[in-house]
Amino acid sequence: MSAVREGLPEGRYGRSADERADRRLKIIGSVLGVALLGVVGWIGWDYVAGQSVSAEVIKFKVVSDTAVDVHLEVRKEASVTGVCTLISQDEGHGEVGRADFTFAENAKRVDRVVTLKTTGRATMIELVGCRPAGSAG
Repeated sequence: MSAVREGLPEGRYGRSADERADRRLKIIGSVLGVALLGVVGWIGWDYVAGQSVSAEVIKFKVVSDTAVDVHLEVRKEASVTGVCTLISQDEGHGEVGRADFTFAENAKRVDRVVTLKTTGRATMIELVGCRPAGSAG
């Protein structure tokens, strides 16, 4: 005859070590998950809120060896003066022009063609970024 061993009576001796460890891991995981969601939300909000001026290069046209016309579409708060930085590069990827352009129009969307002066023939234009006037750039 084989002896059948019964487990401890349910609830008589408290929780087992495994149950305590499982509960502790669930609590730690929940706290870390909430913290991670908070950090991701904060970073996302900071990124979106910090983008008060943005722009897009629609097209550009090389008009000479010393100038490029760039069509920009700028989006900003109507009351904000925006500053956008453009650079131009030559065929060898050397920088041949850089300038800041100010957009003070009282409009949320500004469509303008600006002329970027260069020291050589440009083959590429890059919008470095935009920011509100007076902020570090």
